[in-house]
Amino acid sequence: MRTKLINSPVMYAFGMLAMMIPSTAFGSFYSYFYVEKLGLGLGLATLARTIFLIWDAVNQPLVGYLSDRTKSRFGRRRPWIVGTMPLFMLMFILIYTVPHGLEGYGLFAWFMAALILYEAAATVLWVNYGALFPELFKGDVIRARASAVQQGFQIIALLIGTALTPILYAWLGFSGMSIVFAAAFALFMLICVKYVREDPDASREMPTGLADAFRTTLRNHAFWIFNLANSFAQTVNGLLSSIIPFYAKYVLHIPESQVSILLASIFVSVIPLVGVWYVILRRIDPVKGWRLSLLAYGLSVIPLWFGNSLLSGIMAGVMVGFGLAGFLVSPPIVSGMIIDRDYAESGLRREGVYTAVSGFITRSSGLISSLAFLLVGLAFGYKSGNEPGPNPEATFRYLISVVPLGLLMISFLLSWFVRIGGGKRSEA
Repeated sequence: MRTKLINSPVMYAFGMLAMMIPSTAFGSFYSYFYVEKLGLGLGLATLARTIFLIWDAVNQPLVGYLSDRTKSRFGRRRPWIVGTMPLFMLMFILIYTVPHGLEGYGLFAWFMAALILYEAAATVLWVNYGALFPELFKGDVIRARASAVQQGFQIIALLIGTALTPILYAWLGFSGMSIVFAAAFALFMLICVKYVREDPDASREMPTGLADAFRTTLRNHAFWIFNLANSFAQTVNGLLSSIIPFYAKYVLHIPESQVSILLASIFVSVIPLVGVWYVILRRIDPVKGWRLSLLAYGLSVIPLWFGNSLLSGIMAGVMVGFGLAGFLVSPPIVSGMIIDRDYAESGLRREGVYTAVSGFITRSSGLISSLAFLLVGLAFGYKSGNEPGPNPEATFRYLISVVPLGLLMISFLLSWFVRIGGGKRSEA
């Protein structure tokens, strides 16, 4: 029985569950916590995200390069994952454990320092975990299955990290909530690492130098366009989850105690819809399936504009769930195809570099999201929870629907320029 669990999609997916619980609680509530609850100015919050992105531009590629060159009897990726776990847990807790009385630039300094260290640890985890996917699962069919399982676990994590978070911080405070989620991360990640075994042949191959590796990614047009398109769609993921608490307060006019119900409506609906998208993606070319998911996602955010109560918000949230499910399942399959083609052409394993550069491009969505929040906030006069401006309802109605629709249409248009030769499925 234990042998069957080694490198199984389920055991690998525990890593997604582990990382997405705290990551979702961070992405969905850090703006609400710092801007609405603690009164940090929107401009300072955006500046902190910008400084982080500059740092991320350095550490993402470097982590991928070092990971590809690591040699140990435990593999290339597992030592990095295990070694970074304590730092990730500590920094996640510090994000939500702010010393009493901090405000203004002192609060900004705390947030920026905790953010940079938290994201540095998260980078190591995500790059190494993501680099395992194309190595462990070969062929489109097994990847579609593994991706569906992985995204199923991700949806459970999204549900926990969004719907459970308001309940936990109402009960334990934000600091107590962060400790609970850090412990859950450690448990699930250790389960994943225990049952992952890397291919020893992959680590014996000598990777190219850093400059050569990045010249290769720069020449791979399909890789760059694919990730650029994904970055706009990923912005919507982050924007929706971070804006929903504001949307609930200012647009739907529901109490904080009902935010969990609203968030659950989206992520509970996604669980069965992942199965629907798995069936779709098994029957059509993966690139076409990914493109279709972007279109569906774009159309699904339109009903959010018309929300005016908890019931209408739930109905709109369920529709968003359909588009979100497709976007969660399809990108890993297309990314694996791109990495496979690079290996077929070069004979070199560069999953770490590709995953790192991909992560940097898509995680730049955090800056797009922050800038969208800042610009729309300025347009309607929203500065913080202490100064919501004359029309906060319009602020968050635009941020929850109009901005995501525009970003997803850009992503959909870019997807037409992605060409990956062959178009045939690999059944291996």
